[in-house]
Amino acid sequence: MRSPAVNVKEDRKEPRLFRVLRWFVLRLTPEYRLYGTDQLPEEPCVLVGNHSQMYGPLAAEFYMPRRHYTWCVGEMMNRQEVPAYAYEDFWPRKQKGLRWYYRLLSHLVAVPLPYILTNAHTIPVYHDARVMTTFRKSVGQLQSGADIVIFPESHQPYNGILWHFQEHFTDLAKLYYRKTGSAVCFVPMYVAPKLGSIHFGEPVRYCPEAPDGAERKRICEAMMTSITEIAVSLPEHTVIPYPNIPKREYPLNTDCKPPLLKENQ
Repeated sequence: MRSPAVNVKEDRKEPRLFRVLRWFVLRLTPEYRLYGTDQLPEEPCVLVGNHSQMYGPLAAEFYMPRRHYTWCVGEMMNRQEVPAYAYEDFWPRKQKGLRWYYRLLSHLVAVPLPYILTNAHTIPVYHDARVMTTFRKSVGQLQSGADIVIFPESHQPYNGILWHFQEHFTDLAKLYYRKTGSAVCFVPMYVAPKLGSIHFGEPVRYCPEAPDGAERKRICEAMMTSITEIAVSLPEHTVIPYPNIPKREYPLNTDCKPPLLKENQ
């Protein structure tokens, strides 16, 4: 019987219904092997990965090697907000004749998703005044010894393997430093569902002396470059991109080339 790599639920009791749902979801997801875990620092860190549609968050929930909390869009944890957000974020490029189906589906998923996401190890992410709640909870979990997992891709294309990262997730390091005096590490993570593997890259430590804008850019570019290089170095495989595009448009990892490397050639 397949089981997650590590039991990460030791710190609280889960509702029985959630445990049943989690058991079924686990068996519908790929089984992953972990590579590069020796790159993880001894202290809690921020794991930054490719979203790979639903596969990245599911891989984080079931297969991260240490206790962790994953950032989750706040709208997906509110039943009233799920339909509009799910339709616009998951299925905006579906054929016109099928849009009615995906609108219906967006209402159907509004029933189980908030329950599942609220009971999973998640931290809701907001893009309004509540964003400080996201950061405070994240700092608190880092202080408690848990890693934070973030999938920061936006809808702006980058290189096929990744879509551009939203930069402000890196501000978590600034707040953590203010609270603790410690500079947290960001660790790149590539999730490859078609290979059944998760790969960790070299950590990048936050520099508190650097200007905020420069540090956001430095960390994001380091994460995007490292994740891309990991993907390109692996055997040929289909990349599952962040947006829900037609499968015939999914790229191969061998078709992609890091833009930052192009500029240096």
